[in-house]
Amino acid sequence: MDRPTGVTIIAVLMAIAGIVMIIAGISALAFAPFIPIAVPSQDLPAGLSMTMLGGIAVASGAFMLALGIAGLVISYGLFKGNGWAWTAAVVLSIIGIATSVLAIVTGNFGSVISLIINGVILYYLYRPHVKAYFGKAVSAPASDTTAA
Repeated sequence: MDRPTGVTIIAVLMAIAGIVMIIAGISALAFAPFIPIAVPSQDLPAGLSMTMLGGIAVASGAFMLALGIAGLVISYGLFKGNGWAWTAAVVLSIIGIATSVLAIVTGNFGSVISLIINGVILYYLYRPHVKAYFGKAVSAPASDTTAA
């Protein structure tokens, strides 16, 4: 079966996002040691030390790096039609929808765009021909066999 065009688009976008996340993660890890030099300590919120700020930068950088690598792996799986990649893309879309809703509730109305994109991706991944490409069972419509 040929790969649906929408799957190719989603895979390419996921690969681009993965590359951006890897670059952001590496950048955060590279610049974390320089935070004490770049940020004056009097500008820090109460209770936050330079050590904590550096640790937060390292942790967020490592997290972004891991997400970026995962994005590239999932993108590869989408290109190859692996069922696990479909499942991972569905889970990521659901997480994206939940995150967008939380952001909108807290006043970030720009997240409506992310909400729409994740909703469209989730809808598309559940289309019968897309599920068939990934080897997922497509449920048949129920027929009325009781009528005589």
